[in-house]
Amino acid sequence: MLVTIDKRGSINIPAALRRQLGLKPGTYLELSVEPGGSISLHPVTIYPTVMLNQTGLKKLEEARASGQGKLPKWLVEEMENARTDPKQEIP
Repeated sequence: MLVTIDKRGSINIPAALRRQLGLKPGTYLELSVEPGGSISLHPVTIYPTVMLNQTGLKKLEEARASGQGKLPKWLVEEMENARTDPKQEIP
C-alpha cells in the first residue's frame, strides 16, 4: 500500500485499513524502526496515572481497609496499582 508524507510530516492510513484494524481517532500508535529500516506501528493503550503524596497514600490505605461504599471499577483498579515512585516524590 503506497502512502505519502505531507508537508507537516504526517501520513494517512487509508480508511479501509483503519476499519480493518479497528483504529479510531485518538488511537495511540507506537512507532519503531526495525533492522534494515522498516517502520512498524503497533496500537497501544494509554492508562491515566494518579499521583499521590504520602498523605494521600495513607488516606487511600484507610479507604481500602474501611470497605465502605462502592467505587467505579476504573478507580478500584487505580487504587490496587497505586504505589510511590521513589524517583518522583511529591512534597
